[in-house]
Amino acid sequence: MDVKRARSPRAPAGGEDDKKRAGWRGAGVRPEMVLVGFLLTLPLLFLVFGGRWGSGSFPSSSPSPPVAARNVAAGDRGATPQSKKSEAVTPKNVSAPTASSPSPDKLLGGLLSAAFDESSCQSRYRSNLYRKPSPFPLSPYLAQKLRKYEAYHKKCGPGTKRYRRAVKQLKSGRNADHSECKYVVWFPCNGLGNRMLTIASTFLYALLTDRVLLMHVAPEQEGLFCEPFPGSSWVLPGDFPENNPHKLHIGAPESYANMLKSGVVRNDDPNSVPASSLPPYVYLHVEQFQLKLSDNVFCDEDQVVLGKFNWMVLKSDSYFAPALFLTPMFEEELARMFPQKEAVFHHLGRYLFHPTNRVWGIIRRYYEAYLARVDEKIGFQIRIFPEKPIKFENMYDQLMRCIREQRLLPELAGAAEPANHTAGGAAGKVKAVLIASLYSGYYEKIRGMYYESPTRNGEVVAVFQPSHEEQQQYTSNEHNQKALAEIYLLSYCDKIAMSAWSTFGYVAYSFAGVKPWILLRPDWDKEVSAVACVRSASVEPCLHSPPHLGCRAKRNVDAAAVKPYVRHCEDVGFGLKLFDS
Repeated sequence: MDVKRARSPRAPAGGEDDKKRAGWRGAGVRPEMVLVGFLLTLPLLFLVFGGRWGSGSFPSSSPSPPVAARNVAAGDRGATPQSKKSEAVTPKNVSAPTASSPSPDKLLGGLLSAAFDESSCQSRYRSNLYRKPSPFPLSPYLAQKLRKYEAYHKKCGPGTKRYRRAVKQLKSGRNADHSECKYVVWFPCNGLGNRMLTIASTFLYALLTDRVLLMHVAPEQEGLFCEPFPGSSWVLPGDFPENNPHKLHIGAPESYANMLKSGVVRNDDPNSVPASSLPPYVYLHVEQFQLKLSDNVFCDEDQVVLGKFNWMVLKSDSYFAPALFLTPMFEEELARMFPQKEAVFHHLGRYLFHPTNRVWGIIRRYYEAYLARVDEKIGFQIRIFPEKPIKFENMYDQLMRCIREQRLLPELAGAAEPANHTAGGAAGKVKAVLIASLYSGYYEKIRGMYYESPTRNGEVVAVFQPSHEEQQQYTSNEHNQKALAEIYLLSYCDKIAMSAWSTFGYVAYSFAGVKPWILLRPDWDKEVSAVACVRSASVEPCLHSPPHLGCRAKRNVDAAAVKPYVRHCEDVGFGLKLFDS
């Protein structure tokens, strides 16, 4: 964090001053009230008479980790946050629920279970207040499927007799013919965005194959998410016998591909293989670019064999949900669960991922301090990848081209041109720009641009960047808390422009249900992209490494040409994404 810039534009609510103000209601005017009113107007006077906001700290209260908040308002007038009069600030144009009048969409149309104590995970029922209503109606069949799964997870999850019996069977070194409970154990790799995408994919696979999802939680992931299933846990117990991530690699003898090669299992006549003859577990390695998603995972014959294993261990960094739609035996069930194909991660992500109270405090305080009272929120997410580095000047110019071509931000007035106070009623409106990037340069330049010149239509533009970590830190818990907070803040934006290939951006726009503008990568032999940005046709993430459609036929069939619900990704030409034609 840039400590030198850590100044807050206002103090967080909930302290002694709030209590005193509450006690003054109904009393006459006092000198203290005059003094408080004068102090509250100082930031606005400072802006009007040539001042500007400095870089402030995220309004935080111990024990939440500090996140640098940097901002500037520009245009015809200053946009100064009002002082809080209660602990929670209601987002603009949203009615806050009360104890006697709960949110009408508290359960997101039946997506969420009502069987949770709200105080244990405040984000579960409150995060939807900060977004527009979902554009995708929930399938009643999916809601029914989720309630059925929750009961199954509670029956077979950690701590139950059935789980202990299944672990005992696993330790015996053999599979069993008939088991009341089956499991898929997820292990992580790569960054937070990748992990969230592949957890959702693995959960979808668990729904389709009647397995219980258990998750290996590495230290860097601890304390990020609430439990999603009532009355049980999805965390893999520490005494799980196959809890060694170092054993999980592409050449592991327990992998399904190697079992096929060695003749341990057969897929040419899957019904001839008795379950009791199989090893105690099977390992699926679904990691992008190390191994193209194996045809031996997404073919019917192989799914029959895989279904006989009571324990499955899976390691992945890929959003492989689209590949499940290409598996014939799953197509009918998926069509019932998701009549709108591009809503898969939108629904499953909002069902599974709820920031813990610690992380939610970071999100809520930042939103209420800087974003709650604006008229429109525009998010820019910039990621530079080491395999294709782009110079800062080139990336910034590309972002500016996208902004101009798509009219994402108001134009600046010329040097001698006054701001138009009557331009279509836009004058006085406030637009917030939220920048999510490891680097501070984009914020500095956009802030300077809108600070130094008024907008042509008189709108106010406020620019914010919660943090700039300089480099991604996969194994840092504090870094991941900030990353999760920024994913959620970005998902509250009305418009989003994001870097190509970024799983961080995929998660944010899918949560929001917003089709983003994607900042395309230059060709490998170029330093500048000829096209600044394109609008995504779907709110679904991209599968970067799709499988062959023809399975063992090895036919070079383009799935996007024959399946009406998949198309190639705008940012990854060989990738696939779900969409509604």
